[in-house]
Amino acid sequence: MDTIWIISLGVGLVGVIAGYFTRRYIAEFKVAAAEERARQVMEKAVKEAEAAKREALLEAKEETLRLKNEAERDNRERRQELQRTEKRISQKAEAIDAKLEAIQKREDGLSCKEAEINNIKVELEKVHAARLVELERVSGLTPEEARELLLAEVEKDIQQDAAKIIRDIEAKAKEEGERRAKDIVALGIQRCAVDQVSETTVSVIPLPNDEMKGRIIGREGRNIRAFENLTGVDLIIDDTPEAVILSSFDPVRREVARLSLERLVLDGRIHPARIEEMVEKAQKDVDRQIWEAGEQAAFEAGVPGLHEELIKLLGRLKYRTSYGQNVLRHSMEVMYMAGIMASELGASAVLAKRAGLLHDIGKAVDREMEGPHVAIGLDLARKYGEDAEVLHAIAAHHGDEEPTTVEAVLVQAADAISAARPGARRETLEAYIKRLTKLEEIANSFQGVEKAYAVQAGREIRVMVKPERVDDLSIVRLARDVAKKIEGEMEYPGQVKVIIIRETRAVEYAK
Repeated sequence: MDTIWIISLGVGLVGVIAGYFTRRYIAEFKVAAAEERARQVMEKAVKEAEAAKREALLEAKEETLRLKNEAERDNRERRQELQRTEKRISQKAEAIDAKLEAIQKREDGLSCKEAEINNIKVELEKVHAARLVELERVSGLTPEEARELLLAEVEKDIQQDAAKIIRDIEAKAKEEGERRAKDIVALGIQRCAVDQVSETTVSVIPLPNDEMKGRIIGREGRNIRAFENLTGVDLIIDDTPEAVILSSFDPVRREVARLSLERLVLDGRIHPARIEEMVEKAQKDVDRQIWEAGEQAAFEAGVPGLHEELIKLLGRLKYRTSYGQNVLRHSMEVMYMAGIMASELGASAVLAKRAGLLHDIGKAVDREMEGPHVAIGLDLARKYGEDAEVLHAIAAHHGDEEPTTVEAVLVQAADAISAARPGARRETLEAYIKRLTKLEEIANSFQGVEKAYAVQAGREIRVMVKPERVDDLSIVRLARDVAKKIEGEMEYPGQVKVIIIRETRAVEYAK
């Protein structure tokens, strides 16, 4: 019994000791496993922190590089713009120096000629005085007595015959001239069928979807800024579905922007570098189109020997409008009508066509140079070797000079017909009627005016006066006063011709 109890006690002690060591071993094993997991978590956290740090550094470097590139591009564009501005200023300074030198030479030449004329005048006065003395001695009459006697005899002999001949000739010439002029103008208009093109200052670009607008704007607007800086055109993106608007007063720049944007939308890759590439290609294409348009115009006109720069300027007129009328189309129409009328009159059709084609050449660059388009065109034509007759027609087509050749008169008439006929220029009916009504109101506001009519699309005002209240001398002053009042109170294209008509009638009945 005691042995069994002792054995049981020994077995219990062994079990207790074994359990203790077993629990201790398990506890130490769990602690070691927990420490291992903690170490792994720490290593993973360190690695993730290092990766995040490297990613943040890379993003910061990319942003710094982008800002640096944008700053360099802006500086480069500013330098290019400054260089272009300096070049234009240098060219203008050279032109001014050349003009001043020419003026100085002309003044020197005029001074020499004036001295020669004064010397000749003195000699002529001496000769004239000597002849008068000799005539007085021979005739026994003073110069005044001899002049009065001679004039009286001549006037008595030829006054009636001369008056009758002059009256008959004037009547026949006026009748024939009016009939012939009407026939020639009507023939020129009938044979000239040139389309008129009405253009605006905006172009609408269709888009495949509205998502494309966001791509055009770009991140933080960088694409749209790059596009506007490269083209000089305002890109308007509004609520219009699947469309954007290009706005610019310069049709050439607007055409370059239109071609560029259409190609960018078609390509789908829109970023500053791609925009710059497309704008350069579009600029080359537009330059080629300008050259082809100028060549085509010169070919259709049959005008040989035009300078290359004049051909380019003619092509630029394709993208220039005046009161909604395409200037190249207008020049072609003037060329056709002037040539037709010159052929009918027996004048030089070649000269009339050449002058008609080039009469508005100054409008190709009048937005880039100071001065009216007539003076600019005259300088350009003279610079590129045009004849004196062509220069005179260009200078006289708006009345800045009095036309002295048939061809100059025909170009002036053809220009007025092309610009004034209905449909040629875009103008609202309401504004048109208001302008004509205002012209007639101004004329009727003067005393002695009986009626006033605005004709020739507002280019001419005919005023009938009461003959008993306005005499022949007063109508000159009245015409000047009406013209001054029109200039001060109205705005109008071109010029307004004021004609005062005074008519006296005597009526009697034979019974």
